[in-house]
Amino acid sequence: MISLRIHKLNCRLYLKMALIRLETVSLAFGESPLLDKVNLKIESRERIFLIGRNGMGKSCLLKVIMGTIKVDDGKIFKMPGLKIAELAQTLTHSESETVYDVVAEGLHEVGLLLKRYHQLIAHPPEFDSGSTNQWMRELEQTQKALETQQGWQFVQIIDSILTQLELPADKKMGTLSGGWQRRVLLARALVGQPDLLLLDEPTNHLDLEAITWLETYLAQYQGAVLCITHDRTLLRKLSKRILELDRGKLTSWVGDYDSFLVDKEHRLEVERTHDKLFDKNLAKEEVWIRQGVKARRTRNEGRVRALEQLRRERSQRIGLQGKPKFTTNDTKLSGELVIKAENICYQINDRVLIKDFSMRIYRGDKIALIGPNGVGKSTFIKIMLGQLEPKSGLVELGTNLQIGYFDQLRLGIDPKLSAYENVGGGRESIMVNGSEKHIISYLSDFLFTPQRARTPVKMLSGGECNRLLLAKLFSLPTNLLVLDEPTNDLDIESLELLESILVDYKGTLLLVSHDRTFVDEVATSTLHFAGDGIINEYVGGYNAIPVSTSTPSLTNAHKKPIVSPEIQINPKEAPAIQFNSKMKKERAELPEKIAKHEAEQALLHVEIASDNFYKNEKNYVSDTLARLQKIEDTLKKMYKRWEELEALFNSQGL
Repeated sequence: MISLRIHKLNCRLYLKMALIRLETVSLAFGESPLLDKVNLKIESRERIFLIGRNGMGKSCLLKVIMGTIKVDDGKIFKMPGLKIAELAQTLTHSESETVYDVVAEGLHEVGLLLKRYHQLIAHPPEFDSGSTNQWMRELEQTQKALETQQGWQFVQIIDSILTQLELPADKKMGTLSGGWQRRVLLARALVGQPDLLLLDEPTNHLDLEAITWLETYLAQYQGAVLCITHDRTLLRKLSKRILELDRGKLTSWVGDYDSFLVDKEHRLEVERTHDKLFDKNLAKEEVWIRQGVKARRTRNEGRVRALEQLRRERSQRIGLQGKPKFTTNDTKLSGELVIKAENICYQINDRVLIKDFSMRIYRGDKIALIGPNGVGKSTFIKIMLGQLEPKSGLVELGTNLQIGYFDQLRLGIDPKLSAYENVGGGRESIMVNGSEKHIISYLSDFLFTPQRARTPVKMLSGGECNRLLLAKLFSLPTNLLVLDEPTNDLDIESLELLESILVDYKGTLLLVSHDRTFVDEVATSTLHFAGDGIINEYVGGYNAIPVSTSTPSLTNAHKKPIVSPEIQINPKEAPAIQFNSKMKKERAELPEKIAKHEAEQALLHVEIASDNFYKNEKNYVSDTLARLQKIEDTLKKMYKRWEELEALFNSQGL
């Protein structure tokens, strides 16, 4: 009985044991500190989310915990035998390696043996006595080494992870898209079942299916998790403790994300009030020290020393980083009809990507494209823009189109050039909405200091590269924006500003994004790629897609959802859609919009019914009929959206 009580006590102590502890840790590159006497303790099974502005040092903090960066000062204590695995922000691997090889590397020495065993089994020699004997000897040696290190138990773990994430074991990394490569690196981090899992922007490049699986996995994970993320939906679903790294200081908040936002605003207000009083007192003392000769002869030396201390404190204060202020560069409006697609079909070999798709895209439409990586979204965009011919069907582009394209691979920027050179293209200034602006001043709106603006792109962080790509895109006049994963690596403040800009954008938007909150805030309608070439349109964002609609996988659209069989999670109802401020505004404005469209529809019906209508010029007749068709299509969407909003409004008793 005594030994049993001791065992239970040890179990409780282990569950509360600090896996890692940082005490007054400092780290600086240049003058500004990234970590300024930071204290942090991570205990078993904690779910911690680390947030902060781009460039504040979040990734460096993870590297400090991993031990890949040495700190300038402070102490780091780790639990003996602690196993740590990391999902890095950048993709680093050989394109010739197979998926199995990369995942096995997550098991270190045993993983190298499994990697070699898999290679030998996958590539047996052709019939030749000499090479066959050598192959058999090496296979036997590898098997014995695996038995010695009890490596066979990990074969099942690797196979399970590969199955859950639907990864093709023998595919070369170079043949996979960025999203699928990200899945592979996620599998490598998870396969070792570490005590502490470090994730740096894990949802970047992942599709909705993989993000949903990751949420489920992390919710049930037996180890501790420290995750850097700007995914607000992920934060709201899983966060129990939030860390914010701001100007070298690490603040810990126990609670959910929305409560954290309220507390943060309060803390910033207290800081602003304190700084205002401090500066007022400093100004008062500066006036005193500059008084006449008589006052200087009789001044209080203690007061002088206090003033010197105030000056030192003021010089060491790190002010709040300014908020981004970027906006789009307006141009002439496009024609009313932007893109018309009729009965589009496209397939690659036997794989159907688009099947009998028809749609009219009008000026001002903001359309999100949702579906798993590899389902055909990029192909769809190329067809819609006339860059790729469909196998059958017709695509017509409207008039006066000026297209801007945001490429998630960042091919539009030269890594050897500076941000200044990439945007300026040899110019010192550009025209922005009718006003001339110096490139340095323009880049400051995107949070580039003069020094960072002249830094080669290859030295910039992922968030800075994305802001640079937006700066280059928004420096050009556009009325049709195509944004392919624009939210990757952007901090939350930049995301929210980009949302507001796109909501007010007067042109047309085609958006590919797996950021659920972002899509819900921006999109007026959504194209859901359901697999087998079927594309369904819904009014609204992610929340508009029926819960019962399954998301297809790249390899098999009919496979069951990828949930770990070991976890045995019971299916739950999807979280209820909250009636937010955007929906409230939309509900208030819809009746007036519907009334205007109905009035115009009635006038057009009268005109078309007149005896002389078809005696007009052919172009006038066709334009009028097209206008009527657009109004009727828009009214159908408005009626449907009104019913959805009313049902949601009434269901929540508002």
